[in-house]
Amino acid sequence: MASVWAKTSVNLPVLSVFFLLLLCMPPGGGQKKKENLLSEKVDQMMEWSSRRSVVRMNGDKFRRFVKAPPRNYSVIVMFTALQPQRQCSVCRQANEEYQVLANSWRYSSAFSNKLFFTVVDYDEGADVFQQLNMNSAPTFMHFPAKGKPKRADTFDLQRIGFASEQLAKWIADRTDVQIRVFRPPNYSGTIALALLVSLVGGLLYLRRNNLEFIYNKTGWAMAALCVVFAMTSGQMWNHIRGPPYAHKNPQNGQSYIHGSSQAQFVAESHIILLLNAAITMGMVLLNEAATSKGDVGKRRIICLVGLGLVVFFFSFLLSIFRSKYHGYPYRRNLKRRSENGEQSVVEEKRS
Repeated sequence: MASVWAKTSVNLPVLSVFFLLLLCMPPGGGQKKKENLLSEKVDQMMEWSSRRSVVRMNGDKFRRFVKAPPRNYSVIVMFTALQPQRQCSVCRQANEEYQVLANSWRYSSAFSNKLFFTVVDYDEGADVFQQLNMNSAPTFMHFPAKGKPKRADTFDLQRIGFASEQLAKWIADRTDVQIRVFRPPNYSGTIALALLVSLVGGLLYLRRNNLEFIYNKTGWAMAALCVVFAMTSGQMWNHIRGPPYAHKNPQNGQSYIHGSSQAQFVAESHIILLLNAAITMGMVLLNEAATSKGDVGKRRIICLVGLGLVVFFFSFLLSIFRSKYHGYPYRRNLKRRSENGEQSVVEEKRS
């Protein structure tokens, strides 16, 4: 018995030293596994980027290569909805600028595995939108190599816009990666201008013996009115924002007037253009009836037609304005003005 206790007492210090060595040894196996996983992720991202400048991702790829550690690279993600049934024209325009920026980075001499461009479409990764509580598109987010995204890692699209140069500046602020934007040459504007100049020059050459039409006031007035109608109906806004022509509502059918004062449809601008043209025609007829020296009965008919055009179409235009600006207190303001007028009259009588 004594010999057994002696052997045990001898082995206890040895066992203690052995366990201390095990505790002090670095976890080499886990660290090596982590490095191998990171190397696989970087290699996979580089392979995808070599095929496409913007890597398309679904929910599984997003969680594995963007959200899950380990990761030593930054990722720019555009959350969008590019399918035709979504009718997101802004998404298509933002995607074009995003492609220009990603190509500029992919084919630059500074390209490295420290930054990647990806895209998540709603129809391919709806679970990602739900996970991030995201209900609008397009949205640009930066996922840093370390830590979670901060508020500044979400691009302020409404205030800055989605031009490639603005996105590059934002990326430089978040990642210190400088991207010089290279745009492909676009000769459509030059070609259109050349065709217009050629057309005008050809007409002037054909009519070189009779150029009286250049001094025609009615022609210039009609041209000026067409430009005014186009500008006041929102055609320039349509060109910049690219809204859909109309909206298909399963409950109310086809909608041609947007319900918000911050947006419009293409069909809505066409309706406004026609209404302004009809009101202008009514004003022209009223002026014609007042200034002409023809038959009195004919002038009366012209006056009634012009007055009808102005009253009917201006009322229609005002009703559209009221439907878009829901919070404008028309009747309340009129009531307050009438009450203030009555009070001022009473005060004047008392004085």
